[in-house]
Amino acid sequence: LEELPLHFQNTCPFPGLPAGVLEMRVKEGSKIRNLMGFAMARMQDEARDAGQTGLRQVVFTGSGRAVTKTITCAEIMKRKLGGLHQMTKLQYKGLREVWESQDEGDSEVTVHRTLPSISILLSKDPLDPLEPGYQPPENSLWEERSGGDPQNRFRSMQTSQMDINQMLHRC
Repeated sequence: LEELPLHFQNTCPFPGLPAGVLEMRVKEGSKIRNLMGFAMARMQDEARDAGQTGLRQVVFTGSGRAVTKTITCAEIMKRKLGGLHQMTKLQYKGLREVWESQDEGDSEVTVHRTLPSISILLSKDPLDPLEPGYQPPENSLWEERSGGDPQNRFRSMQTSQMDINQMLHRC
């Protein structure tokens, strides 16, 4: 598989990020436990024990079938750390697949595909609230909307996940 540079594909949808921001590239076969263990250790104060300072921002990126897993990673981090600002960007990623024939002939089949891609920036520092895709940190608003019942919040998250899945299947 070879990635194509498409005019609607931007390598970093968050211009102006400082150097050293952690980028977590989520793949279809990635284990959430492994991704979150690494990212959480870097974002929490545990890094300070090793003589380093914890990171202030992380970007989760995934495409195709990894989009839902990418969203799950971001939601887990937001729930565990709390107080994180979020910026979400959707785009398309171009791929060129070249299939070589196993027959004796030298024939090839080339297929061009576009896959949905998502990038989610989580930040301990405030982000531009006027930027499309911004979500403020969670606060008591969740409890107000769900009546304080965690099950209502879970149902709301499930509904959002179903909406995203429907969008992906239309592509």
